[in-house]
Amino acid sequence: MGGKTITRADLCEAVYQKVGLSRTESSELVERVLSEISDCLVTGESVKLSSFGSFVVRSKGERIGRNPKTGEEVPISPRRVMVFKPSNVLKQRINEALSNDK
Repeated sequence: MGGKTITRADLCEAVYQKVGLSRTESSELVERVLSEISDCLVTGESVKLSSFGSFVVRSKGERIGRNPKTGEEVPISPRRVMVFKPSNVLKQRINEALSNDK
């Protein structure tokens, strides 16, 4: 599973190629979309993209962890984490692509 990693530049180039905006406009569009998603997540809102999936921020409480080298118990402070839950449509497309590769 050593696939290519898609970068912001790749997204901008795809918008440029498929939508027909200039490279500058394509870059601005991608940045605005990513910024809006980020801003919503920072404020604790969920972001749901139809047929793609949902980004959700969850709060994790304090807990005791263990250093794997020493076995020493270490407190892990409370924090917020982002979770991505793919939609059923995306899951189906991924599994179809997997079965087509065989």
